[in-house]
Amino acid sequence: MSYLVQEPLFLPILTLITAILIDIVVGDPAWLYRYIPHPVVMIGKAIELGETRLNRSKDTRITRIFLGAILTLGIVSLASALGLILSRSLGQVSHGWIIESILASSLIAYRGLGTAVRNVAKELARGLEARSLKEGRVAISHLVGRDPESLNEAGICRAAIESMAENFSDGVVAPVFWFALFGLPGLCAYKAINTLDSMIGHKNDRYEAFGKFAARLDDLVNLIPARLAGLFYVFAALFVPGASSFRGLKVMLRDAGQHRSPNAGWQEAAVAGTLGFALAGPRVYPGYVVDDPWMGDGGRTELAASDINRALKLYVGAGAWMLIAASSPLLVTGIFYF
Repeated sequence: MSYLVQEPLFLPILTLITAILIDIVVGDPAWLYRYIPHPVVMIGKAIELGETRLNRSKDTRITRIFLGAILTLGIVSLASALGLILSRSLGQVSHGWIIESILASSLIAYRGLGTAVRNVAKELARGLEARSLKEGRVAISHLVGRDPESLNEAGICRAAIESMAENFSDGVVAPVFWFALFGLPGLCAYKAINTLDSMIGHKNDRYEAFGKFAARLDDLVNLIPARLAGLFYVFAALFVPGASSFRGLKVMLRDAGQHRSPNAGWQEAAVAGTLGFALAGPRVYPGYVVDDPWMGDGGRTELAASDINRALKLYVGAGAWMLIAASSPLLVTGIFYF
């Protein structure tokens, strides 16, 4: 194995697998970020500074689109350059790939997302014992931007499962995908694009023009990861009691296009189909209502905390399939090598 680690073909894959495993086992070290800012926080600060200076309401729409594109390209270039410098520098250090794996793991959110969704189920169940939805609403407010006061028990459960489904792509599969293709520079570039979209890619008066380029770029870089994430959920259903991979694939292919996002529908439709739920549908956000169609093959809309826990089993399985996919080049090459 020590010889294999020195091989250029093996080292990037080993670094990727190690990063995924570190995130699964350890997650984000919250204690560390009391002393140093999380990389995404630093990216966010740079975006906030640039947006404040460049996004001016007095400018024409075309000018704001142009300036937003300049900011987006600048932030992404800086992030990828930083990733390249770190990767090249660590490549000159003995066992630097381990440090690179640790850095990469901080930009993968598998454990953090699972923990947040599991906490919603726990807090909801605890609150219902006292006949209160307060705990569940507080917990779900950390995951989604919907108005928590508008959510009943079923609404909280659907919001948690939908967040789990969608963020598995944005927070887990896409970072792994771009790291696998382009190493740490690709991962840093992706996180910059995703953070830009979350901060300025909104369809409102302030950001509709300025954030248009960032939003379209985010759609583009998530096209393949979103569909992979949906397939991982479909495959995971093979090992979840009562779930159906066939139904999940059918619903995913049929309903994904009904979502307002070109990407999020693939994961949500896959989860809805495999578990027999109905997801998406009308949703209330602060100040406006989204009247989307339901996704799911005539599935249930009245969900409970136990359904979140069932969805989390699917999430664990999807993560396992992602790890297998990431490891497959190493396994296949290793078979032929030996």
